[in-house]
Amino acid sequence: MTKLILILAAQILIFAAVASAGDLGRTMNGKHLGPNKKEKLTHLRVYWHNSVNGRNPSSVMIQQPVLNSSSLFGEITMMDDPLTLDVPRNSTVVGQAQGMYAAAAQGEIGFLMVMNFAFTTGKYNGSTITILGRNVVMSKVREMPVVGGSGVFRFARGYVEARTKSFDPKAGVAIVEYNCYILHY
Repeated sequence: MTKLILILAAQILIFAAVASAGDLGRTMNGKHLGPNKKEKLTHLRVYWHNSVNGRNPSSVMIQQPVLNSSSLFGEITMMDDPLTLDVPRNSTVVGQAQGMYAAAAQGEIGFLMVMNFAFTTGKYNGSTITILGRNVVMSKVREMPVVGGSGVFRFARGYVEARTKSFDPKAGVAIVEYNCYILHY
């Protein structure tokens, strides 16, 4: 009798899950975007300021490299880097780059970048874009995909181009220009 009750309960749960999934599919029809919502292309240029040394670093290594090599393979760093409107660190801060980068290449310095650009001022205040991709830092221009967003950038897709503006390995400071090309509603 107990087995029969368990089987019936499982069947009811499965039926409820399937029915709910069907309802979700019907509600995601685009109407929540409103009438006349058209996809827009937004171009943003921000400067990413990464500092691994000093009294208040914006990035902290959480995993040492696993190999003694110049590629840094295995190193993982968490970041909360300021995003500014211009190259100088004291220029207007418009948000934070929050996430991590991990040295994922053995033959070169190549990072897996996982980060949100969280905007804190202006018309993008409270909005984010999510970047996930490969960053071979010795290349002049690196392209990484925008895989999502929130707020103004809901349903975002696109790409960013990263260009190193300055790098001081002794001081542990890098400034990178990010040109963001974002399609969103």
